[in-house]
Amino acid sequence: MENSTQPRVAILGGGSWPTALAKIIMNNVDTINWYMRRQDQIEEFKRQGRNPDYLTATKFDVSRINFTSDINNVVRDSDIIILAVPSPFMKQHLKKLRRGLKRKIIVSAIKGMVPDENMVVTDYLHVKYEVPMSQLGIIAGPCHAEEVALERLSYLTIGCTDLDRAKMLAKLFETPYVMTSTSDDILGLEYSSVMKNIYAIAAGICYGLKYGDNFQSVLLSNAIQEIKRFTNATNPQHREISHSAYLGDLLVTAYSKFSRNRQFGTMIGRGYSVKTAQLEMEMVAEGYYGTKCIYEFNKRYQVDLPIVNAVYNIIYNFQSPTLEIQNLSSKLR
Repeated sequence: MENSTQPRVAILGGGSWPTALAKIIMNNVDTINWYMRRQDQIEEFKRQGRNPDYLTATKFDVSRINFTSDINNVVRDSDIIILAVPSPFMKQHLKKLRRGLKRKIIVSAIKGMVPDENMVVTDYLHVKYEVPMSQLGIIAGPCHAEEVALERLSYLTIGCTDLDRAKMLAKLFETPYVMTSTSDDILGLEYSSVMKNIYAIAAGICYGLKYGDNFQSVLLSNAIQEIKRFTNATNPQHREISHSAYLGDLLVTAYSKFSRNRQFGTMIGRGYSVKTAQLEMEMVAEGYYGTKCIYEFNKRYQVDLPIVNAVYNIIYNFQSPTLEIQNLSSKLR
């Protein structure tokens, strides 16, 4: 990192979450670098002073933003890079890179896995781009972009194997409406962040099938136990599974009206086909991809994950949601 009073921070992505993160970060640095794939989106953003496609009520001082549609420019000019593109498109963006990432601090705000590789983002960056684990961070916790835009009090957990670096990164995200904490459980947080999207789809399916709050509470009680079993098997270390970064994120994703994964599941429960539900959604439901990744990855560990298996059967094997949830209900306690 250069010897300057402020790190050069970049946001990668043009959706609602990167827009919310930019709003947060701009409380703490004078300027940011911002990569968006579409040049027309950039031009409209500059003209309107807001993202023309997402969180459109949130205004920005565009004189403090260095926009670019060239990923190589943003990597060259930044010390800290916040990845906030949807997981299924991450490899597509990074393939354009002609610059190395080894000397950069990379923070993943992607709550999904890398499809085909069945790897969490930090593992992928460590293996594929040789970024040291101590330079990889993640953003976890219950924090919907829409509520950040409204400046409603939210909580983020910054994960990094280097806790001093995690504390440094956490300062970038602290605002009067965002509280931060740190953790060195980077893999546990990442797996939990992926899995909570699967359980939000399950909650949505059950809501669409007209199951009530009593059933939903049991479903999510079992879901957090599945997360605990899976994270203990894949990355055994001490963790407080009731912490907001695990349980809190699960609850908000499963219950909130802002949750695209719950919305996707609700449509499935109401009789939409998977393809129709995807076409009608304006944003990516990360849980669709995460379901397959966790299901395939779990073949190695054989952890008991009945809810994950049920969602997989519904959205990939096209089993009847009604029958699959009935079968699942006998396994819940």
